[in-house]
Amino acid sequence: METAFTPGWGLFGGLLIGLASALLLLAIGRIAGISGIVAGSLFPPDGMRGWRLAFLAGLPLGAGLVAWIAPERAAFEITSSAGRLILGGLLVGFGTQLGSGCTSGHGVCGIARGSRRSLLATAAFMLAGAATVFVVRHVLGGTQ
Repeated sequence: METAFTPGWGLFGGLLIGLASALLLLAIGRIAGISGIVAGSLFPPDGMRGWRLAFLAGLPLGAGLVAWIAPERAAFEITSSAGRLILGGLLVGFGTQLGSGCTSGHGVCGIARGSRRSLLATAAFMLAGAATVFVVRHVLGGTQ
């Protein structure tokens, strides 16, 4: 499966993510950090489970809408094993706890608010991702 470079769609998607994040902050004063929203929906510290569940439901519903309207834009193929996917998910979950937030909370919302902590966390995410790809592809000889 080959992926075409489509900067217009990337820009459009980024604008939608920014708009949704800004609206959540302006409407109820909450940061659109997915790991925090997930944790708060499981163990709501403030009794505000409803908006969290609605936000989380919107993620797959939005993807489903795109797949329905433009299926060629939503096509993808998972080529990794279930074990790698599970391990990757566990490592991401551990990393979000270690970093006190995820890429959406720090990278999208925190940097937009001018948070130095979020800038450093996002730099750490990006460096760790680049190092992981380098090690897996060039040191371990993997292709996935």
